[in-house]
Amino acid sequence: MNEIERRIQSIGIVPVIKLSEPTRDAIPLAKALIAGGVPVAEVTFRAAGAAKAIELMRDNCPEMLVGAGTVLTTEQIDEAVAAGAQFIVTPGMDAALVDHCRARGVAVFPGCTTPTDYHAAYKLGLEVLKFFPAEQSGGIAKLKAMAAPFPMFKIMPTGGIGLHNLADYAAQPMIVACGGSYMVTAELIENGRWDEITALCIRSVETVKEARGR
Repeated sequence: MNEIERRIQSIGIVPVIKLSEPTRDAIPLAKALIAGGVPVAEVTFRAAGAAKAIELMRDNCPEMLVGAGTVLTTEQIDEAVAAGAQFIVTPGMDAALVDHCRARGVAVFPGCTTPTDYHAAYKLGLEVLKFFPAEQSGGIAKLKAMAAPFPMFKIMPTGGIGLHNLADYAAQPMIVACGGSYMVTAELIENGRWDEITALCIRSVETVKEARGR
């Protein structure tokens, strides 16, 4: 794994964030995540202000590892990299986007849930994949099944993961980190409930550590 992937693995949690008011919320949110022991964020391009949020987090919280999620085009990759994104997450397996990320020198984690996706990722020489949507695609049982013919991959499952099943996922040997939005919901962010976000992050980190120690 490269340095970005190792840092993500050491944290074990990747908050998936959608910000409608990045100028207001990006910096206090980043500080809340850092205080909770989760200095990483996947800022989704489903919101128009994603690039601005990435820029604000990177400029004001340099210890943060900040990436762009739900990236669908090469133009979005360029926009994210210009804003300071350190990794790119795509919802599906798109070789052209992987190649463009490599040309730009940025880590990429494509969404893969099928043997065809995994095989394409293998041919591209990838090591870490996003498994999305995790629960809806078969969850842990599917991940175990996929690991049999493809043991070389580390996985970041996202979708349907919360405190209720985080430990079950984190305990699996192929899991590098779990993505989720339960600690950064729209309600928490819009109401500035930064202390609650920090508390959820702390609880999540503890859960991952305990699960990995099983």
